[in-house]
Amino acid sequence: MKRLLTVAALLAASSLVAGQGRAADDAALIKSAESAAPAGVGSGAAIHAIDEKGSMRTLREGTNGFWCMPDNPATPGPDPMCGDANAMEWAMAWIQKKEPPKGKVGFMYMLAGGTDASNTDPYATKPEEGNNWVETGPHVMIVNAMDMMQGYPTDPKPDTSRPYVMWAGTPYAHLMIPVK
Repeated sequence: MKRLLTVAALLAASSLVAGQGRAADDAALIKSAESAAPAGVGSGAAIHAIDEKGSMRTLREGTNGFWCMPDNPATPGPDPMCGDANAMEWAMAWIQKKEPPKGKVGFMYMLAGGTDASNTDPYATKPEEGNNWVETGPHVMIVNAMDMMQGYPTDPKPDTSRPYVMWAGTPYAHLMIPVK
């Protein structure tokens, strides 16, 4: 939001500009969110954004049972992603540092790829000794399926061109499946 130079003189004009700026910002966030999934999923998904205080804001209601979240450089948080209802519960548990829901396997898209991340620490924000930073390209994820990931690599430094388990040994372990 732009600061008002003089409140009395610019109040009406700034309200109009702020409203237009928010709409443009929301349109960019929606476009970013939709980039995470195939068009048939993203175009009908509910779009939610997390603000700088960690609150969820709905930018668009959905029609297909999926949700998407944009990359938002103004706030720390996930890259563009889309998922089903079970994946939303898992993602919210991860974001809020709570236990994921029991018995609810979820599916997520991150077709725009992801920024680099720690393969071993769900909350790492930068590369540090021992947190096994990896590069992730476009991929899909199966989340909250602990018993179904047996046989997939859990190496701290995985080959990210093949399926592997990210955040192994944590409540947020999930199967990463590259798509390119």
